[in-house]
Amino acid sequence: MYQCHNFINTSHTSSNWPQDVRVVLYSLMSLIILATLVGNLLVIISISHFKQLHTPTNWLLHSMATVDFLLGCLVMPYSMVRTVEHCWYFGEIFCKFHTSTDIILSSASIFHLSFISIDRYYAVCYPLRYKARINILTIFWMILVSWSIPSIFAFGMIFLELNFKGVEELYCKQIGYLGGCFVFFNKISAVLGFVTFFYIPGSVMLFVYYRIYFIAKGQARSINSTNLPVRLEGKNRMPQSKETKAAKTLGILMGVFLVCWCPVFFCMVVDPFLYYAVPPTLNDALAWLGYLNSAFNPVVYAFFYPCFRRALKMILLGKIFQKDSSRSKLLL
Repeated sequence: MYQCHNFINTSHTSSNWPQDVRVVLYSLMSLIILATLVGNLLVIISISHFKQLHTPTNWLLHSMATVDFLLGCLVMPYSMVRTVEHCWYFGEIFCKFHTSTDIILSSASIFHLSFISIDRYYAVCYPLRYKARINILTIFWMILVSWSIPSIFAFGMIFLELNFKGVEELYCKQIGYLGGCFVFFNKISAVLGFVTFFYIPGSVMLFVYYRIYFIAKGQARSINSTNLPVRLEGKNRMPQSKETKAAKTLGILMGVFLVCWCPVFFCMVVDPFLYYAVPPTLNDALAWLGYLNSAFNPVVYAFFYPCFRRALKMILLGKIFQKDSSRSKLLL
């Protein structure tokens, strides 16, 4: 590995924030970590335990929850210490493992989101073909792609040190400023990562959700034109269709994804072309915005649905320890 010791400015290797600021940051990041772990663990337990939730689609959600849980368990705690202390205390080898794992799990989570959008597309737009197209084998390949492509990219880039090839001196100055360990890309790896893990999955999600919204809106108009209005609370209103509810949910799904990940990838891809003018501390802060997506995923993709809310209630009340609780009726 290229030696950076000559470039490291030791005055930046410890946090100069006041103690109360550090306490607030540790508390806030601990809450994000706790929310990520608890939310995704509840999804994992729900799908694993209740037989009614053993569907191909839910196994895709199970895999995404596993990715997000591992991110909260293996990556976020060490990133928290690095962010607050401005120093990496865990050694060079573990730094490579941490960086690789960060890229793998963050990218795998995004891939899962993209495949979930495709699953929803067939469910809403082609309900009669859905079971034939989205079966357990299809879900298996989706999960395999979601895990394998990020793994190959991350381990190849980090352990072969391709991510800073040609900009070694700048790399050393940057890691010295931040404290020794964070994701760093040269121009080629930045563009490749941006296209592979944000532009393509994000474009798929945007196109698919637009198509779902367009079709759901058309279905809602068709219902409105063929049914008489229902009088409710003194006003004429149509009962809200499942398609309309789904269309409204899509805005939340896409909005959460873009808010959490767009700033991260935008800075990642432009930073090498600006000769790394983006402050490393800003990049580190934006990484936590991306981590937030893993905390939001269980709420947005699971607990919006009544069956998962019933499963959550049973888990919290301890009813899963009762005999035959796995056969409980969650779908009404």
